[in-house]
Amino acid sequence: VIRENKQIIKDAIYKEICRNGQVFILYNNTYEMDTKVSEISSLVPNAKVIGAHGKMSKTELEDIMFKFSNKEYDVLVCTTIIETGIDIPSANTLIVIDADRFGLSQLYQLRGRVGRSNKIAYCYLMYNPAKILSEIAIKRLNTIKEFTELGSGFSIAMRDLSIRGAGDILGSEQAGFIDTVGIEMFTKLLNDEILTLKGEKKDNNPEEAQPLVEVDTAVSDDYVVDEDLKIEIHKKINSIDSYEKLLSVKEELEDRFGKLNDNMIIYMHEEWFDKLARSLNINNIKQNKIIIDPITTNKINCQNVFMDSLKLGKMFKFNLKNKRFIITLDTTNLDKHFIYYLIYIVEIIKENMK
Repeated sequence: VIRENKQIIKDAIYKEICRNGQVFILYNNTYEMDTKVSEISSLVPNAKVIGAHGKMSKTELEDIMFKFSNKEYDVLVCTTIIETGIDIPSANTLIVIDADRFGLSQLYQLRGRVGRSNKIAYCYLMYNPAKILSEIAIKRLNTIKEFTELGSGFSIAMRDLSIRGAGDILGSEQAGFIDTVGIEMFTKLLNDEILTLKGEKKDNNPEEAQPLVEVDTAVSDDYVVDEDLKIEIHKKINSIDSYEKLLSVKEELEDRFGKLNDNMIIYMHEEWFDKLARSLNINNIKQNKIIIDPITTNKINCQNVFMDSLKLGKMFKFNLKNKRFIITLDTTNLDKHFIYYLIYIVEIIKENMK
């Protein structure tokens, strides 16, 4: 934990490159990212430097991360997008600029991005030398400096608790506010946690279980920026339980916010499919494969399902194994998203239930 020092940054990068490694430089300012990339490139002319941040397109970001993990670049200047899910064993030096702006748990998480191989890793937490740090910032940086051994997460969490205070359930002293998730969701989460602490079982509502298939469910900022409105849109879409309801929600959203993109329409169809499948007691689906348990299979005229599916084409494959009716969708040459085909086959199953 040191004051920001260009010479130390330069030495740290060269030291890592000399052992055939790579460097993360965390600079959490998207507006000045290009300037920082140019600054690092001038500081270490021999290094190949590239920048990455969350405002880039998905394709551009994936391309940069692929090239960095493929060792086409030596230094990645980035925002906190590397906080989770990044595992690059060759990157074993992390330099965090303005480290005093981060929370203790976030610093701990970021520090874990390096040291993921058999090499000694280095993490430089730097702060502006012209800045007078607050007492809390000093405590945070000293804590992260003190606890460096493996398994120190719990100790850091306890120290963080003592620094910030325990807060309270309903007040603003906690990390967030109730209106971020809505009072209904907050109350449910609170009740679920109380039941867990009591050792009692929570009611497993199928409608609140994990979705049967995975599709993109994000409401983009291009459509709606306000977080409260996004939550409202999710609630509207989650209420879809029929095709008529889908059309009604679609009409309402387009009337209020404008034309829906393809991803949002697919998200709406996924909700309809989820409710439709669960209503038929079909709960085992692996994206393009529907596995129907023996009890439900006995209620289905499987031959009719097979014959009716041929009206759409030969993209479905059927198998009866251990009294389970297995339907597999071949996704190689589909002219639209697979969710539409899954809805079609489940609708056929519904029509052929005994």
